Amino acid sequence: MNRRVWILLVVLGASTIFTVRGAFSKAGNQEKRRAINLPGPASQLPFSKAILTGDTLYISGSIGLDPKTGKAPDKIEDELRNLFDDYKATLSAAGMNMDDLVYVQVSCTDLSLYEKFNAAYRAQFAKDFPAREFIGAASLLRGGHFEMQAIAVRR
Repeated sequence: MNRRVWILLVVLGASTIFTVRGAFSKAGNQEKRRAINLPGPASQLPFSKAILTGDTLYISGSIGLDPKTGKAPDKIEDELRNLFDDYKATLSAAGMNMDDLVYVQVSCTDLSLYEKFNAAYRAQFAKDFPAREFIGAASLLRGGHFEMQAIAVRR
């Protein structure tokens, strides 16, 4: 067989294998994407509370606002309780819990509150803590002291 024909057949055969393999992997990996939105005023905002795709949940930034006033409570402990309760509700709506969190990013307007945050945060987990970033922020919406966003993966 002519060398050029042989090379052409090998190239065509390899491209066919990769095309067929790619088509099957795309069909098998098409994961449905579902928005998680809890009832309340935040559901009117132009973003989703969380997006679930496969076993991964991407959670938007949340502030521990008082659901009645829409503002941060006077007590830091109340703000933190609201924040974690909101997270638990969002995770629950996706069939997950706090131990499914793998990455958390926290923005804080007053870094002297670091230890108070850690005390409340520590109590939220039964297993290993997720990877976390804690950064200072000049200000947050509606007088919040903490804003948390995260990624969770179902165990």
